[in-house]
Amino acid sequence: VTDHLASDDYHAIEICRNLVTYMNKKPRSIRRFKPEEPFYDPKELYGVIPKDIRKTFDVREIISRLVDGSRFSEFKKFYTDSIITGFAAIDGFEVGIIANNGVLLSESALKATHFIGLCTKRNIPLVFIHNITGFMVGKEYENRGIAKDGAKMVMAVSNANVAKFTVVIGGSYGAGNYAMCGRAYNPRQLWMWPNSKISVMGGEQASKVLSTVKIDSLKKKGGKMSEKEIQEFEKPILEKYNLESSAYYSTARIWDDGIIDPLDTRKVLSLGLEMDLYADEKPTINGIFRM
Repeated sequence: VTDHLASDDYHAIEICRNLVTYMNKKPRSIRRFKPEEPFYDPKELYGVIPKDIRKTFDVREIISRLVDGSRFSEFKKFYTDSIITGFAAIDGFEVGIIANNGVLLSESALKATHFIGLCTKRNIPLVFIHNITGFMVGKEYENRGIAKDGAKMVMAVSNANVAKFTVVIGGSYGAGNYAMCGRAYNPRQLWMWPNSKISVMGGEQASKVLSTVKIDSLKKKGGKMSEKEIQEFEKPILEKYNLESSAYYSTARIWDDGIIDPLDTRKVLSLGLEMDLYADEKPTINGIFRM
């Protein structure tokens, strides 16, 4: 029922100061603070991202090496850790950051929707930091309303008329690509890190799904596949996905605005935010977020 949790009165006052700092009072204006370098060395980004994008890491480690002074005023910090939202500055430009810390759950979607609403009301640009396998699936999650809550987030992203910037730092799969402002939702810029992947689903998942369909089909006819035959069936699927999900395959087809060195992320976003100063924005008008 709360957006922020304070441990005592002094902590509550500190949170209030942070909130007032990022409260854009002038309508249709972009504020700029005095630029400063991150407190944590951006060169450490190379050590934060694992070689295997399936391995988990805390995306706050990325944020702290991109934003000014490594200061990040987190919104709803303790309301699900699978998505991170909060206010910060990049090269002095005030931004709202939405970053994945795992698969999207109903709570993740509601948290992001609420945050996007705040940013659009205050005309604060949104930066999406993308490392997403998609929305959580399964009967339990469907019964709890993942489709309904996910639709709210997609609607909020689609209707947000503030400047939107997307950086893919890991995987970008399935409907998670839409929810995190993929190309279909017209971000001002969409950049990819060299290690990133983008596809409908991961190669291993796709190969397992197709081999399962094949096995089930053979069973109905009284046939079956050996372990070796399954591996031979899955091999070309894996190879195809590994090739076509690559950031280089994507950028060669202009599905993004280019591959950037992680160390250039701040500079690239700063240029985009400065460019947005001259844009003519329309007010954000959302549909009905049905409960």
